[in-house]
Amino acid sequence: MIIAVTYENGQVFQHFGHTEAFKIYQVEDGKVTGSQVVSTNGSGHSALAGVLNGLGVDALICGGIGGGAQIALAAAGIRLYGGVSGDADAAVEALLAGRLDYDPDAKCDHHEHHGGHECGEHTCGEHTCGH
Repeated sequence: MIIAVTYENGQVFQHFGHTEAFKIYQVEDGKVTGSQVVSTNGSGHSALAGVLNGLGVDALICGGIGGGAQIALAAAGIRLYGGVSGDADAAVEALLAGRLDYDPDAKCDHHEHHGGHECGEHTCGEHTCGH
């Protein structure tokens, strides 16, 4: 099994479409057997699912993620664990232990919002969403 995490400075990066690197974990028998950081080479939203598919990724752990990217990941057969924050290595260990705290409905609507907030730190209704 291969697990990818949106990655920056040891942490789960919070915006899938803007991640500059993935940390890729090789897993055998429920244990991490190796890992490496892979650059996205400037690939944007739509190309990132292809990057992951090309790496043979089975599952992705990330923060916020847009609906289009979710569809592309699903089409590639990549399981999504969104809405995750904190230490990347700890998130992978939690997933393998069956105790990862993730949001199956994690969305990132940066394209429709304006301001300096991060995904997951607000709910529609606290500000103007543009809907």
